[in-house]
Amino acid sequence: MKGARATPRLAFGPAPVAGERVLPVETAVALSFNGSTQAVMMATPSDLEDFAHGFALTEGIASPEEIQSVEVVEAGTGIDVQTWLAPAAEARLAARRRTMAGPVGCGLCGIDSIGQALREPDPVPHGGLGMTPAQVMAAVAALPQGQPLHDLTRSAHCAGFWTGGALVATREDVGRHNALDKLAGWALRSGAATDRGAVVLTSRVSIDLVQKVAAMRCGILIAVSAPTADAVALADRAGITLIAMARPDRFEAFTHTDRIVTEPAHVGQHR
Repeated sequence: MKGARATPRLAFGPAPVAGERVLPVETAVALSFNGSTQAVMMATPSDLEDFAHGFALTEGIASPEEIQSVEVVEAGTGIDVQTWLAPAAEARLAARRRTMAGPVGCGLCGIDSIGQALREPDPVPHGGLGMTPAQVMAAVAALPQGQPLHDLTRSAHCAGFWTGGALVATREDVGRHNALDKLAGWALRSGAATDRGAVVLTSRVSIDLVQKVAAMRCGILIAVSAPTADAVALADRAGITLIAMARPDRFEAFTHTDRIVTEPAHVGQHR
């Protein structure tokens, strides 16, 4: 499949056995805006148009209507994803003076101020979707069905969007931030009503992932791993229901529990 490659290996057990294992591909992907490279991320080379749209949205580079076109261009050993923005967005980007060079585990590399790293998102309005505990657990249980790259490699993150009783989209990448940006790009390009669904992640939750979900204007974030304490605090301020340690039979809710419709609102509830 695209984004994965069979690699020779020698397996050791009772006796050495030669063979191969399918592993995810990790490619240098340049995200360029109006001819200038803004970021170079090590990423899985799939869904790159979604990646460009989502990155522009979640990093505050451009609003959806300011993205004019995206072209994916092979560039030697890497890929250049060239995005063209309206003049107003280009002017803001030039003033921002931001460059990034991010390995897969890092979502903040290259930011040149503490304020940029800890930016406060606009609060997500309350209302929209409410979920029962059974629906939260069903969303988590459905996530493995949308992870073909992980099934092959056991080394890819996934971000999914759950709405209307089903997981309607998933995006995978070796980087957890990249997977979420790809999902955000899918939502932008498809016109998905993000206030009527939940983002479901295979990763832990850090501040930057909460910022990206807030940029998507999605009020519910579900993750299979734990959040950081500061991510919980930011989710509370941003009006996001943060659910973590989620499994098909249990989960923990940290903020705005009034969106869990059969649970009493008591932790970090909307004020």
